[in-house]
Amino acid sequence: MPELKPIVVERIEATRIVAAPAALDALAWPQDAPPETLILRIAPDEMLITTTLTADVVDDPHGILATDAGFAGVWVAIGEALDFLGRSCEWELPRERPAFAQGAVAGLPVKLWFEEDRVLFLVPAPYATDLEERMS
Repeated sequence: MPELKPIVVERIEATRIVAAPAALDALAWPQDAPPETLILRIAPDEMLITTTLTADVVDDPHGILATDAGFAGVWVAIGEALDFLGRSCEWELPRERPAFAQGAVAGLPVKLWFEEDRVLFLVPAPYATDLEERMS
């Protein structure tokens, strides 16, 4: 049986945008954003974007755009991720891919981005070590 690599959760660069839902729906995405950037709608009026944005991209005079260094994450191969989630997640996972979901996993607040072959686990940075321990 092959030895599993240890899970290493690392801090991610992100931008948080809080604005009216209609303004987020009409987000003007910058052309120079890295292609691997994820836009996660974490609430009707809030997005977490996995890159640092310097330009105001939302058309809302009361919108807030701020750098957010408060999350840590790790990509996990789909088989290993689903095994862990099967043991540690009490709610139904999305069946379609790509998909975003969030909730308690192994007693931690987790945001999940599902792709066909891998899953991104995001946790508030103070929980990074806890996630590593629970996934090991």
